[in-house]
Formats: sequence, structure tokens, C-alpha cells
Amino acid sequence: MSTHFKRILYGGDYNPNQWPKDIWQEDMRIFKDAHINTATINVFSWAKIQPSEHEYYFDELDEIVDMLSKENYDIVFATSTAALPGWMVRKYPEVMFTDYEGRQHKFGGRHNACPNSFVFKHYARELAYKLAERYADNPHVTCWHVSNEYGNGCFCENCQKAFRVWLKDKYKTIDALNRAWNMEFWGHTVYDWDDVVPPNALSDGIGSEKTAFAGISIDYRRFYSDSQLACFKMERDAIRSVKPDAFVTTNLMGTFKGLDYFKWAKEMDVVSWDNYPSYDTPWSSIAMTHDLMRGLKDEPFMLMEQTPSQQNWQKYNSLKRPGQMRAQSYQTLAHGADTIQFFQLRRSVGGCEKFHGAVIAHAGSENTRVFREVAQLGAELESFGDRTLGSRNEAEVGLIFDWDNYWALEYTSGPSEDLKYVDQIHQYYQYFYKKNIGVDMIPVDADFSKYKIVVAPVLYMVKDGMKEALENFVKNGGILITTFMSGIVGQSDNVYLGGYPGPLREMAGVWVEEIDALAPEQKNKAKFADGSTAACGLLCDLMHLEGAKALASYEEDFYAGMPAASKNTYGKGTTYYIATQFEEEGLAKILDQAVQEAGVSSVIPEETGLEVVTRVSDTTRFYFVMNFTDEEQILPESLTGKKDMISQKMTEHGMKLKKWDVLLLEEHL
Repeated sequence: MSTHFKRILYGGDYNPNQWPKDIWQEDMRIFKDAHINTATINVFSWAKIQPSEHEYYFDELDEIVDMLSKENYDIVFATSTAALPGWMVRKYPEVMFTDYEGRQHKFGGRHNACPNSFVFKHYARELAYKLAERYADNPHVTCWHVSNEYGNGCFCENCQKAFRVWLKDKYKTIDALNRAWNMEFWGHTVYDWDDVVPPNALSDGIGSEKTAFAGISIDYRRFYSDSQLACFKMERDAIRSVKPDAFVTTNLMGTFKGLDYFKWAKEMDVVSWDNYPSYDTPWSSIAMTHDLMRGLKDEPFMLMEQTPSQQNWQKYNSLKRPGQMRAQSYQTLAHGADTIQFFQLRRSVGGCEKFHGAVIAHAGSENTRVFREVAQLGAELESFGDRTLGSRNEAEVGLIFDWDNYWALEYTSGPSEDLKYVDQIHQYYQYFYKKNIGVDMIPVDADFSKYKIVVAPVLYMVKDGMKEALENFVKNGGILITTFMSGIVGQSDNVYLGGYPGPLREMAGVWVEEIDALAPEQKNKAKFADGSTAACGLLCDLMHLEGAKALASYEEDFYAGMPAASKNTYGKGTTYYIATQFEEEGLAKILDQAVQEAGVSSVIPEETGLEVVTRVSDTTRFYFVMNFTDEEQILPESLTGKKDMISQKMTEHGMKLKKWDVLLLEEHL
């Protein structure tokens, strides 16, 4: 059990520079009533603190830091480099990014820099250094927050040149590059490194999400993720050159497609992320994304942003219902957070985020429903203080998430445009979520031996070493669950010849001859050994058994009678291969068998509509119990007679939880 923080950080983004100073003291008074103890400052202040090339202005920032320090806040100090000042764009237009359509952008927006602009990197590094020089020794500066929500795309000349260098380092020779990208296709042979151009709308891009050549497009994704990561590391290292033990993060965005977060997490002291579900996001999906953020470092994370009431940028920005923000915050803690932070603390007066929710609304008063809920949660978090900090989540199931697979699967032309990576991962996660079985979201190079079950849906790209690692896991008694569209290609998106699922074929004990794509209105059925049937669709593998045993067979079309799911004994373990997208009941029927075979258990013995998640410290097991359903739920018997850390009361037999109700139960070890 370890944590950098001395208390649960509770607060969020604060922009006093947007307000007259008489408001500042009013904020301090109101925030105190909400038990707020942290503020993230200086996120978008570059224009204010560096008004020209050689001029810096820190007076106002000094006042903000002094005020928060006197109030004993933990300060999350941002470096301000996510939006460029106007003077820089005017003098050095190359700093602005060029979009997928090939248009270089002008001054405006945010996340607007080219990560391969030497001018941008020079000034960004210098700013981070000067901020650290001035503020890093302040004991209230708990964490450094580099830039903000990295994620734009750039296809400019700077990036083109840098991409060529990146490719030379990776492939060494033009011949190796041509083989990797299969450039014989369409006569695309590259003769010189200078023939390589970024895969955008002016070259081999087919819309921003499709491509004529997946090899170059996947490599450009890798390169661009590395380019932005280099900018993060540059600012981090500038801070550390002043304060070697500085604690540094940047805010990630869940399943955001653009950056390989497992690679990023290795360079971050703590993962932080911004949680903005929409009105209809399933609670299982929110839980999965928290588990992914925890899994990036296999450590507790920071919730850097959520809204206390509503977003402003989604299609339908509905209010969080009374009790919803509180329950959502406890779900965040349950899945591994050590902080609860909001965007924003005071609602902006103008700009596109003026209707984004805040602790203090435009009314400027604490006499609001949202403020009362924020204050209630703040008092509760303060009451159990540091007890959950650094506690760990435990899991016997590992679910693979891999950005290379994310990119490659969705770049591929065919077999179905409805095949989406995150949706496939979520279908499997949802099964375990509903059973209250703990899941770790893991990278392809994780230590699989920690788990009884490893789930690898649509493992389309099998990179070097993955086959051997998965085979060792199964041979030694593990259970692997994989699916259609797995084992198809290598790291450059070239197909493994000899039959699908390629490197997984021996382990799965099946050979897939063809893949049928079903339109949304089309379904097939599969029949199980016990005579029950389940609907299936999207894709149907036409497969032959090579030692595996069929668990279900198709009922319809010319491939009726062929296996739709199988299991194969391999060494001491088992590989389950699911050849189609089953509807929920059919998938559960297969996964129930795998869970039973593996001896994986739920957090509690009873089935329940409640979400129940545990975190464990050296002395205590914490049960987070939350009702996200529309119906009252009765507390399972195994959770009665335990102390609720929030109410300080003991749970009783037959206790009912309404929607949004939360318990935090303790069990001494």
C-alpha cells in the first residue's frame, strides 16, 4: 500500500485569473464550506504569464499561490502549455498544427501546437523550467500537471521530417520498410526516405479513420503518440532539473484512441484522467474505463476532472440527478482513485465552457443543489480521510487492452464497419461487471501468471512474443478466452498466412476458413449442447475443429452445423474461442463455464443488482456498495453486520438501497 498523497484530494480546476480579486476571497470562504482542499491552477495561462518572447509576468500567479498556500490547499500546478500565446503564433506560424486535410491552423483553439516544432518545444521547456524554479519548493505544490489533454493530430512538414527519422530508427533500410508496409501493393514502392509522406487526406488516408495502407497509418499513430510523449517528457524533465523528486502527471482521457497510454504511463508518476460520461453511458463502461486507468500503472490513479452537474460539449448535456455525482464519485474511488476533482470550481463567464458545470454556478451562491451535494461529499471524504488511500484492487481476471490493436482493427477495410474495438472489449468486461468479479485491464506484455483467466477479445494484431507468452500462460494452467478477428496480422498489419487465427491456431485447436459479415438486421442462431439457443451476429467465423470441442454450433445459413464456439485443452489449461458476437445470454453461457472451470469468484457470494467493488489495505478490506439501477435493491446477506464508514452505522438484515445510494463498508483483516 503506497500513495503520494496525505489525504484524498478534493477540489478541481480553478481560474481566479478570470475573476476580480474581491471574488477570490469569496471563493475561499465558499470552498471551505464544501471541504475543498486542492486546486488545479495555471492550466491555460501561458498568454498571461509570458506576454512576449522575453517577458514573464508572475505577480498574479504569485498571489494565487500565496492565497492557496495560506488556506492549506494541495496545489496541482499546471504548466500552461496546452494553448499557445498569440505573439508566438504571429512570429512563428510553424508552431501551429496542420490537420488531416492538410490545412495549417491559425491562432485560436487549444491543444494547437505541432509537437515536432522546435520553436514550440523551446518555449514550452523554458516555461516549465521557470515555473518550477519559482514554485517547486513550495510545500503546498503536491503535483505537477504538464499541459492538458494531449491529443490533437498534426501532418505538417515538421512532423513529416520527424516521421522519416523515426522510421529510419525503426526499419534501418528502405527494403525493410517496403516489406513491412507491403508496398508492392498498388505499386507504392518507396525508393527514398524522402518519398514517405504522412498518411492524411492528401496521400493514403481514406477519411480520418480508414487508410489504403494500414502499415504506414499504424506507424504514424505510433510515431505521433511518441512525439507528444516526448513533449510531456521534455516538460517533466525541465521541472525535475529544478526539483528531482517532483511528482508529475498529465490528464488522460480514458479510451481515447490517439495515444498509447500504456506507453505513456511508464513516464508518469501517477495516472490522472478526465471522466465525462454522457447521459446514456452504461455504468459498466465507466467502471471499465476507471479500471483501464488504474491498469496503466497497476496503481491508484487521480480523477483530475469530472463535472458536478453537466457537460457543455456533448449532444445532450443533461443534469446529473440528485445523488448521481456522489454515487459516481464513490464508483471512481472504488475502482482505484485517490482523488476526486472537478472541472470546474467556478463557472466561466464566457467562452464555449460557460455552461459547463461548476461547484459555484453563475448565481455565485452556495445556496444551490449542486453546491450542497459537493459539500456533503466533501464532508464524507474528510471523515474517513486517508484510510482508503493507496489501497489496492484485486482481480483474478485480466482483460487485454492494446492501442496497436485498437488502431489496426479499426483501420482494416472489412469485414464490417460496425466492428469497434472498445465495444468488443466492453462486451466482455460487462459480463464480469454484472457478476461483481474484479477485472484488471492489462497490456499485451503483462505478467499473465497473476491471473486465472486472461480475456483477449478481437486480438487482431499478435506482435512478437505474444504467442509465446499466451501459450506459456495456458500450458501452465491458465484459461484464455479469445474471439473472432484474433491472430490475423503481425505488427505491420500483414496477414499471417496458413489459416486464421494464425499464431493462436494450435492453442485454440481450430482453423477458421472464412469470415461472414452480417448486417445489423441479420442474425444467426447458435445451439448449445443442452439444446438451448442464442442469437448471434456481426461476424461469424466458419471454422473447423483441430482438437477443440464445440460448445455451440450455428443453426442457420449454409454453415449451419459448423462450430460457433469451442474449447481446447492445451497443456494444463484451456483456450476458449468464441467465433461470433453472441447476444448477452449466449456469451454469458460460455463465460459462466470458463469462470467455473477457473474457480474465479465474485466479490460476494450472492447475485445482486448492486455494484460491489473491494479495495484492500494492509489492515482492512473496503466494500464499496452502490445502486445504479432504477429499482430498490436489498443488501446481500454477506454484507450485513458491517460498519458503514460514511454513516458510522452497522448494516442490517433486509436493508434497502435506493437508486444512487452508497455504502462504504469495512472489514478488518
